[in-house]
Amino acid sequence: MLGAMSTQHTPSATELAALLCARLCHDLVSPVSALGAALSVLDDENAADMRDDAIELIRTGANQAHAKLEYVRLAFGAGGSRPGSIDTGELKRLAEAMFAPAKPELVWKVQAAGLDKPAARVLLNLIWLAVDNVPRGGTVTVEATASEAGDSRLRIVAAGPRARIDPAYVEALAGRAGEDGYDGRSIQPYYAGLVAREHGGRVEAQAEEERVEYIALLAPQAKAAAA
Repeated sequence: MLGAMSTQHTPSATELAALLCARLCHDLVSPVSALGAALSVLDDENAADMRDDAIELIRTGANQAHAKLEYVRLAFGAGGSRPGSIDTGELKRLAEAMFAPAKPELVWKVQAAGLDKPAARVLLNLIWLAVDNVPRGGTVTVEATASEAGDSRLRIVAAGPRARIDPAYVEALAGRAGEDGYDGRSIQPYYAGLVAREHGGRVEAQAEEERVEYIALLAPQAKAAAA
């Protein structure tokens, strides 16, 4: 059983940074490679008839790279130096641009006008995971509420044909690693869970037939009071 093999494991700061960079680079390879391929066509004098296709490929690759960089700037990074709340309209814009080429439809049912940066970071990472859970298409429904005290509740549901989640990701959300530790993909659910735990909360996931649900709670004020 996976649970028996999993152990509580906290990556070092350098390990966490290296694995998150690996995750980011993996997703940037495709649009950047498309740009390189298109430029090669433009440099080829014998491929003049493919010039329009190459220019369109450059436009698509550049747009996808820009969308990914904007998304990960907040999902993995600070998203700007100032603390505070992120407008959920901006989060929706980032998600729609990031996953425009993806098969599942993004259904936005967020009630909160804004989310604190940690909650916004968790939300973006869980949306990303949920999109990966339904590679054959379907829907990814995003819900979020925030209290005046600063608590946040996030719910993301991925539904579609053969929707599934790697059991190792469920463990990683709770900070438990398999025998081989984390890799460039399982580090993302670990990171989402880590951010939630550091702000008085947790992230859980459960899977049913053709459905994966994530629930995240963040309660930074409660953690501060307990400290």
